[in-house]
Amino acid sequence: MFFGTFTPKLDDKGRLTLPAKFREELSDGLMVVKGQDRSLAVYPREQFLRRAKKASAASRTNPRARAFVRNLAASADEQTLDSQGRISVSIPHRAYAGLEKDCVVIGNVDFVEIWDSNAWAEYSEAHEEDFSAGDDESFAEFL
Repeated sequence: MFFGTFTPKLDDKGRLTLPAKFREELSDGLMVVKGQDRSLAVYPREQFLRRAKKASAASRTNPRARAFVRNLAASADEQTLDSQGRISVSIPHRAYAGLEKDCVVIGNVDFVEIWDSNAWAEYSEAHEEDFSAGDDESFAEFL
């Protein structure tokens, strides 16, 4: 499981060091894909494959489902961590998420998100009320 907030920098070659505490779970390979809200999502490879298979079972007659599966599959970039725990963030992924130098890597329980630091700050501020409201019964144990 992935928890915490980290602030690595993207180097000049587009490489990003993932937090040491995340590396073991990602050591058998990982998938980087477009995430929601202009972030990138990083999944352990096997977990991503299970999720992608489930998503592909959605009705192909549903235009939104087709678009989701197409975008998910087209944006998937299979990678392995290098010896220093880095991944290469592709140019299209950097453009999609607006990544330049300062990044935020967050654990999102069963996957990792990569954000531009300014975008993460804006998102966090804009959604503080949503967090505070916590109006889903799934959150009852935390409130």
